[in-house]
Amino acid sequence: MTSHSAFSPRWLWLMRLPALLALGLAGPALAGTLVYVSNADSQDISVLELDRGSSTLKPLETQAVGGAVMPLAVSPDKRFLYAALRSQPFRVVSFGIDAGSGRLKKLGEAPLADSMANIDTDASGRWLFAASYPGHKISVNAIDKEGKVGAIGQLIPTAPNAHAIHADAANRFVLATSLGGDNLSVWRFDASSGQLTAHSPALVQTPAKSGSRHFVWDKAQKYLYLLGELDASLQVYAWDGATGTLRPLQSTTALPPGFAGKPWAADLHLSPDGRYLYASERTSSTLSRFRVDPATGLLQPLGQTETEKTPRGFAIDPSGRYLVAVGQESHSATLYAIDPANGALNALQRLPLGKNPNWVEIIDLP
Repeated sequence: MTSHSAFSPRWLWLMRLPALLALGLAGPALAGTLVYVSNADSQDISVLELDRGSSTLKPLETQAVGGAVMPLAVSPDKRFLYAALRSQPFRVVSFGIDAGSGRLKKLGEAPLADSMANIDTDASGRWLFAASYPGHKISVNAIDKEGKVGAIGQLIPTAPNAHAIHADAANRFVLATSLGGDNLSVWRFDASSGQLTAHSPALVQTPAKSGSRHFVWDKAQKYLYLLGELDASLQVYAWDGATGTLRPLQSTTALPPGFAGKPWAADLHLSPDGRYLYASERTSSTLSRFRVDPATGLLQPLGQTETEKTPRGFAIDPSGRYLVAVGQESHSATLYAIDPANGALNALQRLPLGKNPNWVEIIDLP
C-alpha cells in the first residue's frame, strides 16, 4: 500500500493551499457581487466587483458597445445583461454574464423602435419591454432561450415622453410612465404571447407638471412609489395586484430644504428589506432618504446626502449594505455603506469611470 509522507509534493501543495488561495494563485477567484455601469459618451460598460470583505469597488473590465449606452436590465436568473443604445441605429445589445467572473460576453444585437429611456424584462425573462421618451411609445421584444433579444413584436403609441416600464411580480400587469402626460398607463400582460392590452382603467393621472419618471414596487407588492422628474415629488400609492389599480396615499418631496433652482429628479430605489427609500436629484446633486412605515407604506423624510455631480443613476446591492451612485458630469462613482440603524449613507470610496455614467445594476452571481 502506498502512503504519502509529510514531505511528499501532494502534501506540500495541500499545506500551501490556504496561502495560494489568499494570493489568488490556486485558480480563478470568484467575484460574488458585480456592478455594471453604462457610460453613454464613452460608449462602454464598466464592470466592477463589489468586494464586501474589503468594502471596495474593483474594476474588472470595460466593455465597448459602439453606441450611446444608457438603460440596462438584468435577466431574472442573472445570466444576461441587456443594454439599450440611444444613438442610431437604435438597438439593444445582449450579453451573457460569466457565472464565475461576472465578465460580459456579447451574444448579439436587435433593433429597438426608438431611443429608449428604459428597458426591463418580464418576470419570466422571455420578453423585453422598452419605453421611448422622444418617440412617445412602448414596445415588446421577444428573448430566445439563449438569452438573446429578437425582433420587435409589439409597438404601442403613448402619451408624450414615455419614460419607465415594468411588470408587476405576478407578471399580470405592466405599468409605464408618461413624463409629458403626467400619468401611469396600466396594461394587461399575456406572458405566453408577450402581448400588452389596455386595462380598465387604462390611466392613472399623476400631479400636473410633476413629470412622472421612475417607479418601484415594494417587495410585497402592496405599495408603489413614483418619482416626478419636473418637481422632484414622490407619490405613494396602494397597489391592488388583483385588479391592477392604484390608490393615492401620500405626496412628499425629494428636494433638500432651501432648494433654489429647477428640480431635476432622476432615480429611486428601495432597500432590499424595504425599510428605506432613496431618490436622486440632479440639480442639487443629492440623494434623499426616507424611512418606510411597514404598516402603511408611508414615507418619513430623513435628509439628504451630497453625492456625485448630476446623479442620474444609482443602485443598492442585494445585501442592502451598500449603495453605488454615479455622476453624469463627474464621470465617477461613489460607494456608500448603508447604516442599518437609520439608512444613512457613509462614503467609502470614489472611483473614476467612463464618460457620462448614467445607469447602475448590481447583482449577486447565481
